[in-house]
Amino acid sequence: MKKQRAFLKWAGGKYSLVEAINRVLPPADKLIEPFVGAGSVFLNTDYDDYLLNDINADLINLYQIVKRRPKTFIQDAREYFTPRHNNADAFYALRREFNATDDIYERSLLFLYLNRHGYNGLCRYNSSGKFNVPFGKYKKPYYPEAELEFFAEKAKRATFTCQPFQNSFRRARKGQVIYCDPPYLPLSPTASFTSYASGGFSLDEQAILAKKAQHAAFKRGISVLISNHDTGLSRLYYQQAELTPLQVSRYISQKGDSRNKVAELLAYYPARVL
Repeated sequence: MKKQRAFLKWAGGKYSLVEAINRVLPPADKLIEPFVGAGSVFLNTDYDDYLLNDINADLINLYQIVKRRPKTFIQDAREYFTPRHNNADAFYALRREFNATDDIYERSLLFLYLNRHGYNGLCRYNSSGKFNVPFGKYKKPYYPEAELEFFAEKAKRATFTCQPFQNSFRRARKGQVIYCDPPYLPLSPTASFTSYASGGFSLDEQAILAKKAQHAAFKRGISVLISNHDTGLSRLYYQQAELTPLQVSRYISQKGDSRNKVAELLAYYPARVL
């Protein structure tokens, strides 16, 4: 199967890890993703059904619109990928428009525009819930038409929800599998979380996620796979799981021009036969 790229840029996207993830994910009736992000695992697996969740309302709104109105959306979004929209004045004007509007269709178009024209494809909001990523200064931002078309076609198999991750676990049933890509644990105690939805993802929530995974696999017969940084804390949280350590290339300098290897972990909780 040809590898498919997501139509969004996304910090921590799983495109480079899909082969490793696919080696661990078991066959199932449905794949559930409580933290879908840009959807690289969804796009590069082949399950009959998907439940794709994320706490970021703009992201899920965009996915639902691409699923329902792909041709209209693709045609309308293309208008934003022109030289006259690729300058700081236009970017900040459209960012203000995005932050001011409640129109979900307009927000979906502008979310894609801001993602592709903003700095490093970041998705970040301030404490008031306003999108605040600066202009990216790209020569010619790429319009991901083919990627949108592929996503729209595959989305026919998917249900999208915008709820706390715990709800996805509640909806899971025996014979299904859950893949979790939460906001990662910091690599060091001083590293800070970057919030891509209003609010963050605390250490308490990391611990709750590990407990939910353990309970789903060992009490309910539902396999769970989690990816995270490979740290002492993650190994403590996932001590009941089968661990696969990985070295992943990442742009981690501020200039974005040097790739370093970062230690990541796949923690797999196989379903116990009940």
